[in-house]
Amino acid sequence: MKLVKRLIEVGALKFGDFVLSSGKRSNVYVDIKLAITHPDILELIAEEISEILKKYEIDKIACIELGGVPIATAVSLKTKKPLVIFRKELKSYGVGGDMIGEIREDENVAVVEDVITTGKSALSVAERVKKKGGKVATIVAVVDREESGMKFESVLKLRDLIKAKDLFNSTKS
Repeated sequence: MKLVKRLIEVGALKFGDFVLSSGKRSNVYVDIKLAITHPDILELIAEEISEILKKYEIDKIACIELGGVPIATAVSLKTKKPLVIFRKELKSYGVGGDMIGEIREDENVAVVEDVITTGKSALSVAERVKKKGGKVATIVAVVDREESGMKFESVLKLRDLIKAKDLFNSTKS
């Protein structure tokens, strides 16, 4: 898979001692934020997520700032579906609010995330979509670390990415 190869080439799969946004410690870190600074990788991710979304009836694409924004924007461009960005914190200046964009009653929304570990961030977006009157059609991540105990749509599973890196390294030698 071209995406996996590119993620490995740019060093998005890191081994060491890391604290994840969930607070959990891990010896593996998937740096999707680094990866999406490469336009070809961002485009590949948008293509893969767009393919997954074809299984669903979608009116909008939603994400939470920061990591999901470039991915959700690229998916929005690819699918021609409007984008909704949720803020991590309520903004008290300008027009204020906790989101950019709008969700109408009963709209089907796909929540897009970079990496899912516990699912907390993606589930918080899903809850906010529901509070705005929307319906969550699916939650899709670029990488699912499979540590949440829940099933999410994803382009890649962490275990498959690790296997591919081992294979990639063995063919390079």
